[in-house]
Amino acid sequence: MKQALSVAALLLAAGCDTLAPQALAPLGPDPVLSGGTYSSGGGITVAVDLREANGKTMVCGVWAQSRQQSVLTNWVEPRLLGSGSVVLGREVLLRGLLFMREVPPMADYAGQEAGCVLSARPWRAGDEARRAEVRIPRQNVYVDADEGGTVIVTFVQTGPGAGDH
Repeated sequence: MKQALSVAALLLAAGCDTLAPQALAPLGPDPVLSGGTYSSGGGITVAVDLREANGKTMVCGVWAQSRQQSVLTNWVEPRLLGSGSVVLGREVLLRGLLFMREVPPMADYAGQEAGCVLSARPWRAGDEARRAEVRIPRQNVYVDADEGGTVIVTFVQTGPGAGDH
């Protein structure tokens, strides 16, 4: 009964916005890694894993940011992650990655406790072998212009970008 209530609550929450995780689960042994870098240095890494939950496709993920990066990129992650999406083949599973938990940058994200959300897409035979794709559009994350000139910091999706440098 307790499990049935948990599953019902999870399905009810599936129709909600992806700002908060609907569940927590460890990432599998080989999560998809993506992310990007800032033109000012540093960047982010996003790790994503797909799994079946009640016949639907569940997306689980974490993100990390470089330990050393420009002060100009402080607090840009909500907008950056909010613009991201997770795609499987030609299907967008979800838009907005704000449900993901922040973790420190690391070499291997397998086993990290991840925030998860249930997509509307049914789980299909063979999905366990398919790899999701994380998309975060190129964007200006900081712009400052005055009589002295213009400073623009751009994010570009280049692959995992968080690190100790």
